[in-house]
Amino acid sequence: MTGHRRKVHVMRTQQLPPSGTSSPDRGALPAREHLAVSQTEPVLDVVIPVYNEEKDLEGCVRRLHAHLARTFPYPFRITIADNASIDRTPAVARMLQAEIPEVLSFRLEQKGRGRALRTVWSASEAPILAYMDVDLSTDLNALLPLVAPLISGHSDLAIGSRLARSSRVVRGAKREFISRTYNLILRGSLAARFSDAQCGFKAIRKDVAERLLPLVEDTGWFFDTEMLVLAERAGLRIHEVPVDWVDDPNSTVDIVKTATDDLKGVLRVGRALATGALPLDRLRRPFGDDPRDRDIADVPVGLARQLVGFCVVGGLSTLVYLLLFSVFRLGMGSQLANALALLVSAVGNTAANRRLTFGVRGRDKAVRHQAQGLVVFAIGLALTSGSLAALSAANPQSSQGTEVAVLVAANLAATVLRFLLFRAWVFPSQGDGADGGRPSARQPLQPVQQVTPVQVRPGTPYDNTSYESTPYDSGTYAPTTGYEDRGATLRAEEPYRYADVPQGGTPWRVSGQTGYGDETVQMRPIDPHEHDPRSNR
Repeated sequence: MTGHRRKVHVMRTQQLPPSGTSSPDRGALPAREHLAVSQTEPVLDVVIPVYNEEKDLEGCVRRLHAHLARTFPYPFRITIADNASIDRTPAVARMLQAEIPEVLSFRLEQKGRGRALRTVWSASEAPILAYMDVDLSTDLNALLPLVAPLISGHSDLAIGSRLARSSRVVRGAKREFISRTYNLILRGSLAARFSDAQCGFKAIRKDVAERLLPLVEDTGWFFDTEMLVLAERAGLRIHEVPVDWVDDPNSTVDIVKTATDDLKGVLRVGRALATGALPLDRLRRPFGDDPRDRDIADVPVGLARQLVGFCVVGGLSTLVYLLLFSVFRLGMGSQLANALALLVSAVGNTAANRRLTFGVRGRDKAVRHQAQGLVVFAIGLALTSGSLAALSAANPQSSQGTEVAVLVAANLAATVLRFLLFRAWVFPSQGDGADGGRPSARQPLQPVQQVTPVQVRPGTPYDNTSYESTPYDSGTYAPTTGYEDRGATLRAEEPYRYADVPQGGTPWRVSGQTGYGDETVQMRPIDPHEHDPRSNR
């Protein structure tokens, strides 16, 4: 691989801006797609955070560089993130940078592995960002499987796991116990589904890091865990790679202090998630070609998805309501038991529908939504209480089973009314939107009647930067191409890849929709969800 590799342009050792800086939020993430890799600029940036590692640093970097040069098919960079070392580590890093073109050294004046990763990742321009510990405890053969799902567009983050069934790990009983206990705590307290939060072998896509890192507060060892928990809660895909791992007996990590800081971090993140303080909606991705995103004849867009979510939430709420009513009925009258059970279940129902059915996250308007939900609750209370009153008037000696049956029927009617009020009044922007509160799949371009032939350069994708052409709004057609688009701004001279074809060439086809044959250009088939080059950011 080294024979044809071009030299990678690297920066010299420098001071970085304060940690936490990042590009501004640009809304929800686009649909995943394969990265447009370069043969000149680094595709992968592997960060090695170090503190007083003068003995191990050189051997680590040379071994990692040799492995990447032999096995990685794209340009790469190795960045040494020096966390305010006070030994010869900075000098060793500068020496390696001078000798190896693909090595870059960054100096930070503050300690903290999380601070180093966030700072260097925020400054890097590589589309794939990774890091590993300087001891190289993880077998490097897992590096390519780690980053491949990110390059292909399959996943957003990737982690090495020492706790997977096929992993092979050599370490002492003490560290094994601490690691498994910590991951059990994460599963129990934060509902984490990833298996290993602490393995120093992770990677993330740059477009994901730009939005995720500003939400991560920790600057130390809990940085990894917080990043993974937030990514998982936002619905991002985390790929796990079983690794072969050999413990470093000379590790200088303070286990007790690290464990204490981690537990504090778990409490802080759990509180933020419980209160909705984190704007995780900026991390959502479109589903792509999801059958729930397809239009259904005579059904408003997003309604089918919302009905499914509302029915699931409603079914669970009904079970909770009936359980509470049965318990309250043991010590009070039916009317009071019904009111209390309906009140408790209504608060939970509004919160669940707000988050799951209509896709509203965060605390914005949460109090207002709950107040409106209580109005809807009052209407449901009137229906159910009226049903109980009618039953009592018709049969004063009715059994509790009969009361429950009447309440079920009344709740069904109240449920239909509740959904209509939620969609039209409580959450109108989510109910009337095009996606039901979630990012919808990109709509395919619609052909128009006439097309003006244009001179284009083959293989040039779209981007989202304004040029001298007219923005393509819904219902607006570019004079040079005649295509309708929604929301992108394109270069007038580079709208599509093309190939010369004879008159009456094969029609362009997008998502099953036939376009037209053109005498000058033939559109190549494009999947609008997975391969549309306009999704690049």
